[in-house]
Amino acid sequence: MRSAVSVLVLALAAGAAWAQTPPEPAVVEAARADPANWPRAASPEGFTDVATEAFISDLMARMTVEEKVGQLIQADIAAIQPEDLLTWPIGSILAGGNSSPGGDERAPAQAWVDLARAFRKANAARPGTPVPLIYGIDAVHGHNNVVGATIFPHNIGLGAARDPDLIRRIGEATALEVAVTGADWTFGPTLAVPRDDRWGRTYEGFGEDPEIAQSYAGPLTLGLQGEIEAGRPLQPGRIAGSAKHFLADGGTIDGRDQGDFVGSERELIDVHLSGYPQAIDAGVLSVMASFSSWNGVKHSGNHSILTDVLRGPLGFEGFVVSDWNAHGQLPGCSNESCPEAVNAGIDMLMAPDSWKPLYENTLAQVRAGEIPMARVDEAVRRILRAKVKAGLFAEERPLEGRLEHLGASEHRSLAREAVRKSLVLLKNENGVLPIRGSTRVLVAGTAADDIGQASGGWTLTWQGTGNTNDHFPNADSIWAGVEEAVTGAGGEAVLSPDGVWQERPDVAVVVFGETPYAEFQGDIDTLDFLPEEPLAILHRLQADGIPTVSVFLSGRPMWVNPELNASDAFVAAWLPGTEGAGVADVLIGDAEGRPRHDFSGVLGFSWPRDATGRPLNRGEPGYDPQFAYGYGLSYARPAPVGRLSEESGVAASASSVDMYFVDGRVTPPWSLALEDSGGQTRVGNEKLVASPRGGVRMTVVDDLAQESGRRFVFAGDGGQALIWGGPVDLTRQANGEMALSFRYRIDARPEGRVSLGLGQAAVDVGDIFGAAPIGEWRTIKVRLSCFRDAGADLEAVERPFLLASERAATVSVSEVRLASNEADTVCPAAAP
Repeated sequence: MRSAVSVLVLALAAGAAWAQTPPEPAVVEAARADPANWPRAASPEGFTDVATEAFISDLMARMTVEEKVGQLIQADIAAIQPEDLLTWPIGSILAGGNSSPGGDERAPAQAWVDLARAFRKANAARPGTPVPLIYGIDAVHGHNNVVGATIFPHNIGLGAARDPDLIRRIGEATALEVAVTGADWTFGPTLAVPRDDRWGRTYEGFGEDPEIAQSYAGPLTLGLQGEIEAGRPLQPGRIAGSAKHFLADGGTIDGRDQGDFVGSERELIDVHLSGYPQAIDAGVLSVMASFSSWNGVKHSGNHSILTDVLRGPLGFEGFVVSDWNAHGQLPGCSNESCPEAVNAGIDMLMAPDSWKPLYENTLAQVRAGEIPMARVDEAVRRILRAKVKAGLFAEERPLEGRLEHLGASEHRSLAREAVRKSLVLLKNENGVLPIRGSTRVLVAGTAADDIGQASGGWTLTWQGTGNTNDHFPNADSIWAGVEEAVTGAGGEAVLSPDGVWQERPDVAVVVFGETPYAEFQGDIDTLDFLPEEPLAILHRLQADGIPTVSVFLSGRPMWVNPELNASDAFVAAWLPGTEGAGVADVLIGDAEGRPRHDFSGVLGFSWPRDATGRPLNRGEPGYDPQFAYGYGLSYARPAPVGRLSEESGVAASASSVDMYFVDGRVTPPWSLALEDSGGQTRVGNEKLVASPRGGVRMTVVDDLAQESGRRFVFAGDGGQALIWGGPVDLTRQANGEMALSFRYRIDARPEGRVSLGLGQAAVDVGDIFGAAPIGEWRTIKVRLSCFRDAGADLEAVERPFLLASERAATVSVSEVRLASNEADTVCPAAAP
């Protein structure tokens, strides 16, 4: 079992989720890059050919200043309608992680095609100089936004494969699937070099060492775009790429998303320049600037990085796009106004929901000379150059709507190959693997038959949550792959999520791991794998003398020594995607037990010896991993592992910035309390309690599990239930349109206003609660931005949840947490 050591204390200040420990200011150098220190690269010769530049010059001579400024603005499809383009000369749209046709995240592929055509048609109908839109989307592990697309392993798995040609072929398949649904541009390749695995985007990086991204950046760019040729657009079925996030997004202190990289220019170059030169040399058409900072200066406003370096020694001729409202984080800027970003070198501002005021303000700043006209012309030329090269001025789209290419069998075969090559064998004792196909195999763990969990974040939705196997037509879960392989070899496979068996199996495969997440939600304090049920299953099987094989799904290395000790074999499967049969290809042998495929994957990230989460990267002082970078066993290369220490090195509990009441318990450092005019009663995890004067009483109720909810009975005299602690900073989450989410059930209809509070503000949910059926569990999500607009200071939230009723009411509540906006949020009016 896990053991915590009391001598090691996490530096969690006042309940905050992160403990930043930057160097003393005296040793932090200025965030000003010297171009003389940087290596040389260059966009290909055909990037700026004479014919293309002449076409652009003629076009720009006919464009008004209003049309030119419009090219600098990108809007999200959730905040713009096709008819808006009849008036507004916007140059680009995107479909963000939770944006979709009609707000339906599981919309059919044809709806995506229709959406693209509707926007293009409206744009073409606007009077003035005709300039096509460029439509971008996050296709980061296949065309992961669309039901029916092939979902490839996330980059962390592909990095373990060490196969540049595989990456090129994945780029080709992804580009084709994006093109047939009408989009022109993907926000990839991701070239982050994650150096702290607590970062919630670790799985988007290929490895902790830049050598993997350097070997992949060129092939992946060529796979997406093909070769850049003078006077010719990209071939049909190719799309524009965007190398991201420039720069050092994987190097922030404590792995904090959108945080600060504190280090020297030399480290910035040696580690975090990563594969950008190779992507530029291959002709990548755009680069996305990072949310993050270097020594306190946001990259989106760092002229020395975006202009002096990128346009100087790196020789980049494409355009730079900012990240989601990232310009609003610059000093003196807001989401609606930021001349500083444009002047620093941002060519296109990603303004998903703020595009109208940003356009108006940017236009006014150009007219006033605050943004020089020469800078606007420079940015517009770069954007138009990419549009010409991407073939957007041609009316013909021969592959658009050819949906037979979406999830095509050859793409699924490629994804299955990628899964096989991404698996890393950490342990294989007693010859448990490969499993003889003719035996009786028990498959356990709730993740075994869950394609959504195997696919992770950025799958159909931003956070990858809410997906079921029905959302992945023609895909295979790991269980389905094992069942097919075993029965095909004459054996028998049985699925039992809880690991209970009726007929003794010869071997058990237990599939478990992290549940899906993306940025914000994925940032963690330690690398301790906390769920208890998988270890309990392994211990029961171990006690019964049944050989066990663990298949671990994760977006990062984690401390799983207890699970390793309870397993005869242990496989790091990362986030394999929709082709779970690729796992079975390697685990399950033929009827005689001969391997059908061997393990070939090796670690792109060092595996931790403890759970503290301290950065663990090869070449750094004190490097002492459990399994080193490059480690990976195979059937041809076996090695004993032995028993591992179960001292985690961390305290047993961890704080949470985004989970408040989950699985029937208040999550540390938060506390639950009842309050009325007589004072406050701290509840903790008690099951029956009342406020001092009885204004609100609480009892336990069943929801998703036994006693997982709490029923609040309001007497109507000012009582309230609240969760408090902190303070925590939720400004990043608000920028990402996260929401306060909880399940509720109305047991006695409220007779008046019901206030839902966060921080110092509250909104009135009385109408919502009043319209809900009695006795039926529902979910409500209220955007954090609503509380901000109502007056909450999101930089220091001490009270992330408050529920109060001015009159008698009974409401049951469970699963209080932050959740992503999947077009299912509300924004009630502020409470008086």
